[in-house]
Amino acid sequence: MERRNFLKVGAAGLAAAPAAPSKRYRAAVIGHTGRGDYGHGWDTAWNGFDSIEVAAVADPDDVGRQAAMKRSGAQRSYRDYREMLRKERPNLVSIGPRWTDQRLEMVRAAAEAGAHILIEKPFAANLADADAMVAAVERNNVKLQVGHQMRTAPGVRVVRDLVLGGEVGVLQEVRARGKEDRRAGGQDLIVLGVHVVDVMRIVLGDPRWAFAHVTHDGKEIDRKHVKEASEAIGPIAGNQIAAMFAFDGGVHAYFGSKANPRTHLNRFGYYFYGSDGVIYMPNAYESQPYILRSPAWMPDEQHRWQRIDLPSHPGGENDAGGPEFANARLVRNLLEAIEQKRDSLCGARDGRWTVEMVVSIYQSQKTGARVEFPLKDRRHPLETL
Repeated sequence: MERRNFLKVGAAGLAAAPAAPSKRYRAAVIGHTGRGDYGHGWDTAWNGFDSIEVAAVADPDDVGRQAAMKRSGAQRSYRDYREMLRKERPNLVSIGPRWTDQRLEMVRAAAEAGAHILIEKPFAANLADADAMVAAVERNNVKLQVGHQMRTAPGVRVVRDLVLGGEVGVLQEVRARGKEDRRAGGQDLIVLGVHVVDVMRIVLGDPRWAFAHVTHDGKEIDRKHVKEASEAIGPIAGNQIAAMFAFDGGVHAYFGSKANPRTHLNRFGYYFYGSDGVIYMPNAYESQPYILRSPAWMPDEQHRWQRIDLPSHPGGENDAGGPEFANARLVRNLLEAIEQKRDSLCGARDGRWTVEMVVSIYQSQKTGARVEFPLKDRRHPLETL
């Protein structure tokens, strides 16, 4: 395909709206107001789908539960999600709380009830929980979709195809940074870095090993630097992280996050460096990627950054753009996975990979060496630092 046309259509076929579901579903919502709430809109993710009836919502907080019931259009409400699952027997369940301290129990309960699952990220606080969640989903033969919205972003699909199609020549390396706001370092890694490592896998495949350096104000981290994040999403440490992941073909990808006095939202993104040029993509669902066709990797009189044309939204159910559109795409894909008996776009094993890549950073810092995947020690390294 001619380069100009390739930029215009990219992965347009992948962005096409899927067919309407052929079945009807009963959905339920699990939330916990004040303890992770409903994440990134997972109480309303089912809304607008004619094939889905929201049967009930569960939340121990009375005020929060009533508000979620109104937002989701749920017909009934419960204080205990186990009671809800037992009485309602839904086909679909969204697990909304951002906090991961109840995540394993919620996933087990939903899977054992035979419900397919839509779940907030991060997937789990540690690898032991992630392993148990993968086992519960596979043992009960249900589908799970992790809320990694970037997987549905048009920019990600187009950039992946351009990189793999040789648009910037032989790929030399990938560099990405976190948001680097007040959470820079450890919390940036687990809250936002999971998106980054997930996109790395989308483009490059599974990593082979990792090597990392984690510090706090320039000093090696030790036990006194380990703390809980501002939300219950597992232990964190350090305000500077530099990590390298090795992929097949001799490609290395780097993640960095460092506390600093000034940041910019567009630094939260990716650079794909090739022998013929560079592609830049911010980490945002409606991201606008750019390409610089210069082997020098810098603009000059002949080489300028150019916008990469993206496919327009394909139209269809819940197609409105923004985070709600991303959630709807994940729901649609989950329904397709159920009906076609195939993997979802971001399944349980994909979710576990994000946790494994995050944990590998601390494991490498702890051992002072590169660590191979899969990690042999499934405990969180910060718990034994």
